[in-house]
Amino acid sequence: LMDIIPDRSKNLAFYSENMLDEKRPIIALLPGSRKQEIKKMLPLFLASIPRFKNKQFVIAAAPGIDPDWYSTFTKNKNVSVLFNKTYDLLQQAEAAIVTSGTATLETALFGVPQMVCYRSSLLNYLIAKQILSLKFISLVNLIMDQKIVEELIQNRCNVDEISNELEHILSKEGKASLKASYQKLFNSLNGNGAAQQTARLIIKAIS
Repeated sequence: LMDIIPDRSKNLAFYSENMLDEKRPIIALLPGSRKQEIKKMLPLFLASIPRFKNKQFVIAAAPGIDPDWYSTFTKNKNVSVLFNKTYDLLQQAEAAIVTSGTATLETALFGVPQMVCYRSSLLNYLIAKQILSLKFISLVNLIMDQKIVEELIQNRCNVDEISNELEHILSKEGKASLKASYQKLFNSLNGNGAAQQTARLIIKAIS
């Protein structure tokens, strides 16, 4: 986590070095860090691509996972895969589709409009729901104790809902709303360092 929000000005070198089209805005895809969750989430993320022909989709690949494994999902898909460049990618992204986890907070700290997605087996979901009495699953919403970013969970985590929400957060109104909400998040983390403050808030939220 960061105490200073990074500069989000366009970095043409990033586009050139990674063979990206500098004329098309980037949608960052953060499908998770474990093979099991990536296998479940990434195909849903990729299925929304045809609806956004004027955008380019870029996957933030998890370290330790073989590039060939990603190719089983991205073959014949109009998408790029970048390794070890998640923060650089978020710096340039217009929006992001994110699997629930620490990446949701990192994406918010970069000021990137996002939606949070999560899908598990019905049994695992029901067990977790019984054990955890949390109102939200994303760190952003947990910290603020209100819905800042949209959470698409289980049955709502489908191609239509993801595509509709992406259109919303790319709209002028959607961006403005999230910008204002993120500012409140930044303010709440200001003072003693974002990492320490966030840790306290997460412990409070789940205790």
